[in-house]
Amino acid sequence: MPPQRLPRTEAPPVPAPALPRDVDADAAAILTEAVGPSAATPSPRPARAEEGPQADGVPGRPAGPPDAGMNTAEYAVGTLAAVAFAGLLLKVLTSDSVQAALAGVIQRALG
Repeated sequence: MPPQRLPRTEAPPVPAPALPRDVDADAAAILTEAVGPSAATPSPRPARAEEGPQADGVPGRPAGPPDAGMNTAEYAVGTLAAVAFAGLLLKVLTSDSVQAALAGVIQRALG
């Protein structure tokens, strides 16, 4: 007996995606309306000493290697991993079965 086929139903229509909004333009319009056009225009930022043209010739790029700001995050993740491992080790070593096994090893070693 061949398998019965279910009636085919059409999928519901997919709504059109919302149009993206330019949030910066919205914020600039609100700021201009609140303080006036002359006060809303940003003043140019003064150049910092480390922002001159670098070895690759790109002006405005900060000096130093591209991952110079990642050191703090890497230390934080490493510290969290070390603390988690220490907690796990403490939990294992303070369990009754491991304490009994360590005591047995020490007793046998001492004679």
